[in-house]
Amino acid sequence: MKAASISEIKTELKSKSATQLLELCLRLGRFKKENKELLTYLLFEADDIETYISHVKEETNNSFAEVNTSNNYFAKKSLRKILRIANKHIKYTGSKEAEASLLLHFCTGFKGLKLPTHKNTALTNLYNGQVKKVEAAIAAMHEDLQHDYLGELTRLK
Repeated sequence: MKAASISEIKTELKSKSATQLLELCLRLGRFKKENKELLTYLLFEADDIETYISHVKEETNNSFAEVNTSNNYFAKKSLRKILRIANKHIKYTGSKEAEASLLLHFCTGFKGLKLPTHKNTALTNLYNGQVKKVEAAIAAMHEDLQHDYLGELTRLK
């Protein structure tokens, strides 16, 4: 079965009544945890992005506290998990400011672990990849915001 395009879905949704739309959203929310999380964000937290970002940062801080730094393999797995969670929340917001803020927070937490990244290529590449993503997100922002985030980025480098 081939999925319909976004424009086809949009025109079909316009023809539905409010109760039918409600039923479709509830049914969509039942199938996947990510769908339910996205609906929760859109309905309850999209109005106050700053609070949402602070909650995500708090969640990542808790995850950084649990990282096993005794072995680079386990540290890398934990860091990838934290990054996967951060990227999921970045995808929900769809904001370059949120992306830069959360990835900068990830990089700060990464540096705070004091891992021997110079000895492990995977950890070095993971960190450098996130720095490149931050630079790309900052480049897409307004000039005033760029200045604030560039200062934080240069502090990390």
